Amino acid sequence: MTDMVQRDELASFLRSRREATDPVSAGLRPGPRRRTPGLRREELAQLSGISVTWYTWLEQGRRISVSRQVIESLARVLRMTPAEREHLFTVAGLALPAQTAGPPVVDDTLRRLVDALDPNPAFVANPWWDLLAYNQAYSALHGGLDDRRPPSATCCGCSSPPTRHAT
Repeated sequence: MTDMVQRDELASFLRSRREATDPVSAGLRPGPRRRTPGLRREELAQLSGISVTWYTWLEQGRRISVSRQVIESLARVLRMTPAEREHLFTVAGLALPAQTAGPPVVDDTLRRLVDALDPNPAFVANPWWDLLAYNQAYSALHGGLDDRRPPSATCCGCSSPPTRHAT
């Protein structure tokens, strides 16, 4: 029963997003008068690189498996917001792809807290124990972290060294 509800939700959501997508904004030329709002099924299938039959089955809520690549392509063509994209993956029964990791960021409030704890040693680390921020007491305790050469790269691929916020 739950599977059927999920397929119906996926079908309904795809149909609503397709009908709300302007064909010109999707890269199609304006043509003669359209009988359907938004993109036609054929246009969306072509722009997404999937067959019309396969897309039609998705929109009909048929019992088929859909790949991450198909869902990603549909989200891209329909220019979904991050929230819509997340919903699409959820109703398709797929886990969201991992976000590309950028450099670690430490919130200013957390930085001020670390600095306020000086003369007590304090630091901020991520779940992989990469040192992201520390105060002067922590640096002195570990032999002058500010004077050490930064590592060439961390586990997340970021080449920036941990920072100490001066107060």
